[in-house]
Amino acid sequence: MEEKFNRLIFIPIAAVLFFMIGYQYVCPSDSNTCYFRSDEKGLFQRYSSGFELVYTEQETDEDLPSKITSKFNFTERDLDRNVDFNIRGDDVMVFLHIQKTGGTTFGRHLVKNIQLEQPCDCMPGQRKCTCHRPGKAESWLFSRFSTGWSCGLHADWTELTSCVPVVMNKRDKKNAQKSKRNFYYITMLRDPVSRYLSEWKHVQRGATWKTALHMCDGRPPTQDELPACYSGEDWTGVSLADFMSCPSNLANNRQVRMLADLSLVGCYNMSSVSELERGRILLASAKANLRNMAFFGLTEFQRKTQYLFERTFGLHFIRAFTQINSTRAASVGISEKVRWRIEGLNALDVELYEYAKELFLRRYQYNRQKQHQAERLRRWQERQERQHRQRMHRTYLAALWRLGGGGGEAEEEEEVKVQEEITTTEDYSSQVVRW
Repeated sequence: MEEKFNRLIFIPIAAVLFFMIGYQYVCPSDSNTCYFRSDEKGLFQRYSSGFELVYTEQETDEDLPSKITSKFNFTERDLDRNVDFNIRGDDVMVFLHIQKTGGTTFGRHLVKNIQLEQPCDCMPGQRKCTCHRPGKAESWLFSRFSTGWSCGLHADWTELTSCVPVVMNKRDKKNAQKSKRNFYYITMLRDPVSRYLSEWKHVQRGATWKTALHMCDGRPPTQDELPACYSGEDWTGVSLADFMSCPSNLANNRQVRMLADLSLVGCYNMSSVSELERGRILLASAKANLRNMAFFGLTEFQRKTQYLFERTFGLHFIRAFTQINSTRAASVGISEKVRWRIEGLNALDVELYEYAKELFLRRYQYNRQKQHQAERLRRWQERQERQHRQRMHRTYLAALWRLGGGGGEAEEEEEVKVQEEITTTEDYSSQVVRW
């Protein structure tokens, strides 16, 4: 009677132990694959209206609206900018450095902070680094800190697209005849008011950029096309009012001008088209070139810039980017009237930045969603694999249970049949000893 009672007690205990072991297979303690909620709250929520995403990730150094208001109609092709950058082949990354957009910091990241099979060789005391491809004496990066100002100081899109192929072929003499080279253009943008104030402070300290070429259609602008804003060596100590009063000041709408194809409007000849039409053409060209670039970042979103660069090129930085908000521009106190004036002088840049910011944040969300989906797929595959191993384990235990019954010819035939059906990844004798 006591033996029968012990058997009855053993059955529920064994069932509980079996359930606990099975649960550990399916839902290990370090996994997020098991959910006990009817709705899943992930990083993003998709709305039925289409590509409408809600950002829920909290970041300490960057402000991002909870929902991006859609103003521009971006396609999936606009958002998916992953490129197959072949650093061993003929691909070249070209950095278009616009003044006062954080380009110097980003340029240093490119030569000193990327994990590479053959890192850039940066000698102490030298401004330029040697960024060769693995096993080749060829440069994969065209930038201020790798090739210098080979196409002129702060060359714009119009200058770079005509100059870079020629310069790279001259540098790599052995491959001068090659035409398979792919050029991937990248740049940084910044809030127009902050960028404008930063440039004013820089010019006030003595910066001139007088050696810039401004080449367009094979020639630089004439003195009449681009008159100087000051007489003398520089514009040191210029007031903000005087800085804003010069009509030929290249600080005005600098980002649009440097990203647009200037040949569409007769370069620096202001009489070729009306001012309104010129602005419309340049803005449309800048938007198209920016959208088609391999990558662009925003100074105000350093961590997202790092993330998107890494996702785009498949390269990774050694150290994380830092967000620095205590800039010279941030310390300048201006009235609302002055701000409106600056925005008016940079109306094209303001519209371009609005366009760029939405595109940038949507690309970020698109990539985070793809990453999230890939992680969910990986976890699902791991769960399926665990469940498969669990089923195989249960089948194996059942076979051992039947084989352990002992005896007759029928049982021996059953043992042979089970052994043919079961495939294990461990030694059979070790399992017998274990059980």
